[in-house]
Amino acid sequence: MAKLKLGPQALIYPMPTLLIGSMVAGKPNFMTAVWGGVACGEPAMVSVAIRPTRHTLKGINENKSFSVNIPNTRLVREADYCGIVSGSKADKTARCGFKIFFGQLNGAPLIESCPVNLECVVHQTVELGSHILVIGRITECHISEECLTNGKADVSKIDPIAYTTGQSQYQGLGEVIAKAFSVGNEIKG
Repeated sequence: MAKLKLGPQALIYPMPTLLIGSMVAGKPNFMTAVWGGVACGEPAMVSVAIRPTRHTLKGINENKSFSVNIPNTRLVREADYCGIVSGSKADKTARCGFKIFFGQLNGAPLIESCPVNLECVVHQTVELGSHILVIGRITECHISEECLTNGKADVSKIDPIAYTTGQSQYQGLGEVIAKAFSVGNEIKG
């Protein structure tokens, strides 16, 4: 298989489509982020890369907390809208028809229609260049009851949105191809 050099690029797939929430000047605001993920297991932490100019970052800095809301594929229009419109110019919560709720953190608005919501307190921020990496310690995880199977999160029921940077498009997840921590035993012997 021939390989071509593309130069330094962050081609990691799939990228999760996340709605990052914060209270900005007393109003809930959400932005779309695809550069985010698990940062640590114990304690549970997430990271998200945010451009310094983003309106949502003002609220994160102001409140030292934020939410990570995982939209399902039925919310793809709303997720895209929250990435192309600034909260400084529009009330995204109203335009998207989001019903908001709060858990423990007043600075971290949560979207009821998203199957998974994480409440986070800012653990650390790191200025990296074009983006600021916000690392949050998860203080609570909320999940829609219908997204559980035998009391555990079921990704097929959550139905998250993946983003593919090369094609600039959103996709659902595909079929299960193998059982983790098991299929490798075929090589192990």
